[in-house]
Amino acid sequence: MEEKKKLIGMNLQELQDVAYKGKMPRFVGKQLAEWIYSKGAVSFDEMVNISKKNKAWLEEHYTIGRKAPVAQAKSNDGTVKYLFDVGSGRQVESVYIPDRDRATLCVSSQVGCKMNCYFCATGKLGFKANLDASDILNQILSIPPKPEKGFEPMTPLTNIVFMGMGEPLDNLEAVIKVIDILTSDWGFAWSPKRITVSTVGKLPQLKELLDRTQVHLAISVHTADVAQREALMPAQKAFPISAVMRTLAGYDFSHQRRLSLEYIMWRGINDDIAHADMLIKLIGNLDCRVNLIRFHAIPGVDLKTASEERMLMFRNYLNQHGITATIRTSRGEDIAAACGMLANRTTQQGN
Repeated sequence: MEEKKKLIGMNLQELQDVAYKGKMPRFVGKQLAEWIYSKGAVSFDEMVNISKKNKAWLEEHYTIGRKAPVAQAKSNDGTVKYLFDVGSGRQVESVYIPDRDRATLCVSSQVGCKMNCYFCATGKLGFKANLDASDILNQILSIPPKPEKGFEPMTPLTNIVFMGMGEPLDNLEAVIKVIDILTSDWGFAWSPKRITVSTVGKLPQLKELLDRTQVHLAISVHTADVAQREALMPAQKAFPISAVMRTLAGYDFSHQRRLSLEYIMWRGINDDIAHADMLIKLIGNLDCRVNLIRFHAIPGVDLKTASEERMLMFRNYLNQHGITATIRTSRGEDIAAACGMLANRTTQQGN
């Protein structure tokens, strides 16, 4: 028997094509979009403005595609890491980060990652597979999980960051399709300013993302020393940070769209004034902010996080030179959910 296709991940045109295939009016496609994306339906029975006959046909040929997380782990700081089954024995993690009236979800775009950054647990897994739009959207639609599934109710999502497992620009078409569904009036109707994509700076896909969307961007810099960056981040060889910065210089980040540079700080590696000066030179006149990030230890990596004193010195030095810099608050380290720690290894079974 042929496996049913998932409706999650389909855009409006594709949902209208489904309706047409089932000999329904094309407006049923828009109704499906509303039920799936705006109302969060988990079954066809919930779709009260679609006829029983049409729902029966849809049930026979399609599945909505919603899947609850299979496990979770909750941090002492309220962060929650969820484990999702994406088929073929593969799993990915998402991280829910509540902050007063905001709730951000860190989503995965791949199983594993090709970039192989020395300091990242996901990179140690190697690359396993790209997620399709349905698997990415399922993370978003299923968090926070429904209370009746045994998970506690929490603040609805206000922001999405593509900072989970994988390099988003290495799976560009699926990521852009998800962004389109999130920002279209027939989909989630979100502002693109609620979405941030984090990348090592994969070219030319970076330019394509900038041209086709208006989402915020976060670039993983971590050091402006070229030789050092190449040793820590093999992607530097193919996508030099100087070329990335030249590409970014062609876009306007001085208004609503925001550019952030991510900078993990390691003790005795990139935490001195000389490295701050190299970073200032790299940034030049580019309108951006710098997020200084504590390193979170992972197995087999002999790096240590910079001291609090060094991080404050580095931040203040950048600020004194006209660059807005902040120290990012670490969240979820006790459940291996913090930056660079996602590796499908510590999630606890759900309630």
